[in-house]
Amino acid sequence: MAKRKKPEDRPDDSPENGNESEDSFGLPDIEYKPLDETKDEVNEEASSSSMEEEPVAPEEEPQQEEERYVYTPPEEEKSKAPLIIGLVIVAVIIVAGFLVYNYVYKPAQEKEKQEQLAAQKAAAEKAERDKQARLAREQEEARQKAIADSIAVANAKPQIATIETLTERTRRYYVVISAGIDDDLVTDYARKLSKEGVGTKIIPPFGKTKFYRLAIADHETYALAQADADKEKGKYGNEVWVVRY
Repeated sequence: MAKRKKPEDRPDDSPENGNESEDSFGLPDIEYKPLDETKDEVNEEASSSSMEEEPVAPEEEPQQEEERYVYTPPEEEKSKAPLIIGLVIVAVIIVAGFLVYNYVYKPAQEKEKQEQLAAQKAAAEKAERDKQARLAREQEEARQKAIADSIAVANAKPQIATIETLTERTRRYYVVISAGIDDDLVTDYARKLSKEGVGTKIIPPFGKTKFYRLAIADHETYALAQADADKEKGKYGNEVWVVRY
């Protein structure tokens, strides 16, 4: 390949100057550049042309996520059997509790109450029987003691009681069992009673009365003296009276 001269090295043979190089052979002038610069220009032109010619891809819109179809089985109607069974169980429990309370627990409580009442009644009756037995035993013991005392008194030698002759008035009430004009008769009767253990008092005549009286007791009031006189009538007869001396 023939080495071309640089433009500055060539004479000004452009048509404007009226000269035409004899080496051009009538061909247009070619600007000479070093190979390296030519390569750089080619690359730059190719790059620019590629940038100019390459269509700008439109900005891709974000693809919407494709909706996936998910199969959803139809909801089955829930069975009411568990609820019904639960209600039945609760009803059975309530009925069973009612029956147990009325026919087991309550009769047991009533029976226990009746047994307690029966036990209390039996205890009260036993206490009453024991009381009656104790009273009967005490009465029998008292009766036996009274009999023993009476036997002892009957067997014992009577103690000689005193005989007192009153000389002045005492303003007391006397239980009189006998009277006589002769004081000896009254004194003899008094001695007899004295041997039996009965103390006596001889009341001398006073006022318009000329009799001696024999008294076996004296009291502060007429009522007491009369009660004593009524008691002694069974032993000394109905001729027992009260005299105030």
